[in-house]
Amino acid sequence: MSNRYIGGGHKTQYRIMDFKRDKAGVPATVKTIEYDPNRTARIALLSYADGEKRYIIAPAGLTVGTQVISGPGVAPEVGNTLPLREIPLGTIVHNIELQPGQGAAMARSAGTYAQLVAREERYATLKLPSGEMRMVLVTCMATVGTVSNGDHMNVRMGKAGRNRWAGRRPRVRGVAMNPVDHPMGGGEGKSSGGHPRSRNGLLSKGYKTRDKNKYSENLIVSRKGKK
Repeated sequence: MSNRYIGGGHKTQYRIMDFKRDKAGVPATVKTIEYDPNRTARIALLSYADGEKRYIIAPAGLTVGTQVISGPGVAPEVGNTLPLREIPLGTIVHNIELQPGQGAAMARSAGTYAQLVAREERYATLKLPSGEMRMVLVTCMATVGTVSNGDHMNVRMGKAGRNRWAGRRPRVRGVAMNPVDHPMGGGEGKSSGGHPRSRNGLLSKGYKTRDKNKYSENLIVSRKGKK
């Protein structure tokens, strides 16, 4: 078993997304706003002036018929993608690159965004959805606006079957398992299972699991949840 609690569900077709927005200077018209079974946000089909069509994650407020464009020197308007060095301070952005040319990696799920709060020399400082303050190279691209479908967090599944349609099987508590299956399993009757931990034995409920030597450690200005 490679993935627990995943299986079944309705068949889905993957939509290839344009996370790089590398057609610089070519205007595109929004043809449709569509549902995508592979992500929480809505997606938009762009038709470029040269005839090419691409899918992007739809920002909130983007409507059919709107023109968007990417690249250096474009206006910081909703749906446009440009380098962080050209975006005005205080602007709300999403689909943020972590390395120039890598493609969007941060703030891609429904309703998420980051705020550009400062910029000095090579780095721009972003306030992320978690409250974390993080520095990103000013040459990285970001899209102006908030990701669409912000009400996704308020959805009530209503019944177990709806989760099964999405390919999610029932999740079993660790304390309900046998000792061979989980560190918190076993015991006589309804025993507590000891200190909360993962299936691999890593402590949870406050135990920090982030690698102290991670490459991006010195780019984080302040942690999430701290003022």
